[in-house]
Amino acid sequence: MKKLPELFERNRKWAAEVQKTNPYFFKDLSRQQAPNYLWIGCADSRVPATQIVDLAPGEIFVHRNVANVVVHSDFNCLSVLEFAVDVLKVKHVIVVGHYGCGGVNAVLQNLEIGLANNWLGHVRDVLDRHKKTMERITDPEKRLDKLCELNVLEQSLNVCKSTVVRSAWKRGQELTVHGWIYGLKDGLIRDLDFCVSGQRDVPEAIEG
Repeated sequence: MKKLPELFERNRKWAAEVQKTNPYFFKDLSRQQAPNYLWIGCADSRVPATQIVDLAPGEIFVHRNVANVVVHSDFNCLSVLEFAVDVLKVKHVIVVGHYGCGGVNAVLQNLEIGLANNWLGHVRDVLDRHKKTMERITDPEKRLDKLCELNVLEQSLNVCKSTVVRSAWKRGQELTVHGWIYGLKDGLIRDLDFCVSGQRDVPEAIEG
């Protein structure tokens, strides 16, 4: 049985280095968490939330799943959303996809990847809604990029339509929903111009 001692060693070195730089870091961190942001992102190991935006532990509340999907039947995601909005009082919910997403590509290529195909049916719904737009794009890489972007926008809209966010806006809570996408090739985040701060600003649908 292997217990991964190399990861424990790396953890000890990391903790020692953090304490050397800031002796009170872990003491302060353990008292409470008060992040301003909820990050809903892809589970891809190449897209770590805090590192991408150069924030410390405790500054971003995070939920991740395959292809950064937000659906009204996923009580895991909705529970995280509710805790972030109602308990932690985050001011921003950020849906972050990434170019080259394997889950989105599986939908685009109609790949059979087992149980995950059921989950990725939500991304297929996005593809079906934007069929005409996608048919106009012939370059494979650009098609994937476009579907990754459309998926972020559709999931951001789903956040806005959730009972959690609608209730927060109804009671006057300050809360903005954003849609971003991350580039694996250059490490840069791009704003997809989805920025909604109230029910009146929620789009009826996502334009292709």
